[in-house]
Amino acid sequence: MLLLAQGSKAWLRLSLLKTPIFPRTLGSKTLSKRTGLPQGPKLRTRLLITALFGAGLGGAWLVVRAEKEQRRQQCRTEALRQAAVGQGDFSLLDHHGHTRCKADFRGQWVLMYFGFTHCPDICPDELEKLVQVVQHLEAQPGLHPVQPIFVTVDPARDNVAAMARYVQDFHPRLLGLTGSAEQVAQASRSYRVYYSAGPKDEDQDYIVDHSIAIYLLNPDGLFTDYYGRGRSAEQIADSVRQHMAAFQSVLS
Repeated sequence: MLLLAQGSKAWLRLSLLKTPIFPRTLGSKTLSKRTGLPQGPKLRTRLLITALFGAGLGGAWLVVRAEKEQRRQQCRTEALRQAAVGQGDFSLLDHHGHTRCKADFRGQWVLMYFGFTHCPDICPDELEKLVQVVQHLEAQPGLHPVQPIFVTVDPARDNVAAMARYVQDFHPRLLGLTGSAEQVAQASRSYRVYYSAGPKDEDQDYIVDHSIAIYLLNPDGLFTDYYGRGRSAEQIADSVRQHMAAFQSVLS
């Protein structure tokens, strides 16, 4: 019995000397005996400062990225201007039979596509994409309206009536332009559009091989950018918005 009593006392003394496993709380501060680091408000403050610092770096990166994209866009615009695309005037008939020239669209943003009404697939697809761009921009308040234009490269078949029937299937504001072979050739040369009619089949039908691009004209009537088949409607709409934001008239 004496040995048991002495053993119990010794065990009690050893247990009092052990380091507590859980941290002790002193006032509003929690201290860890293992790390000695503050776990309360000071830690939250440090985390908040770290988060704010990270947000600041992210914001600065976005600003630098936006400035870089703006400079790239300006360099591209200047290079396209030096290419002298769309210089000079044109005179064509719209699908209502009215004579139109480039000056008629002064003050408007214009998206223009060259094609032909008998095109089996590419022209309808590109015109549908052009219309989607116009609809994207129309849905954003405060933006200037964009005039969509379709210019034929097949004047032999695409007269005023044919153009009127064709454009009504796409957008109510899509304007079809046609004219004589000489007038269409002049407009096409101005925008460096290649086209060539292929051989006729037994039904006297033929395909016209031509350049595939959507042209953007600014309110000064100047060629500003172009978009190939690889660009989506969303990408084109974003590009048009950037050009609108950076536009400064050289005529006023």
